[in-house]
Amino acid sequence: MTFSILSYDEETGTYAGAAATGSLCVGGWVLRGDIESGLVAAQGTAPSTFWRDDALRLMHAGATADRVVADLTEADPGKGHRQMIALDRGGGTAGHTGTNSIAHAAHDCRPGLTVAGNMLAGPEVLAAMVAAHARPCDSASERMLGVLDAAADAGGDTRGLQSAALLVLSPDHPPLDLRVDCDPAPLRALRALCDRVHMPPYHDWLDEVPVLADRHRAP
Repeated sequence: MTFSILSYDEETGTYAGAAATGSLCVGGWVLRGDIESGLVAAQGTAPSTFWRDDALRLMHAGATADRVVADLTEADPGKGHRQMIALDRGGGTAGHTGTNSIAHAAHDCRPGLTVAGNMLAGPEVLAAMVAAHARPCDSASERMLGVLDAAADAGGDTRGLQSAALLVLSPDHPPLDLRVDCDPAPLRALRALCDRVHMPPYHDWLDEVPVLADRHRAP
């Protein structure tokens, strides 16, 4: 029903995630992140927002992604219908794909990178996402958009797509949290929205708001 990616750039300290689905409001349901915790994507037939939010709290307290995923999934009798990937603040990753997930369903966890999906056209979708992430890009947002495009081109969600989301967290920049909740071409709409936020006057205003590297920044 959904494909998602979480990544961490150790050189810049930037976390980036993205997701798309054949249903509505993927950003509100699936993606969560915090610059001092990491990233989480919770999805599946019956996704748990509790997994998502609890994972961020635990990682903020210092728990690793593998410990968080193990603890949250073990305690939930409904885990067979859920899928989750997590990326902790050190770049560690972990994932869970429930045994009742709708095929094709899987996750792939690597240092600083994890992808997952269910109701996919096949394993080639996640492979395309990993390959796209490795391509040179000018920005984290452009890399994530390229990953979503690659997933869709490889077959993506078997129902097509209705919503998409992008989340980029950097120590030196305000959060980039973009969502297209319902659109016949959500990846195109998400790219157009991303282009808009990188243009004045909105982009110029971002230089005035607090960031992790300067919590008291102002005009």
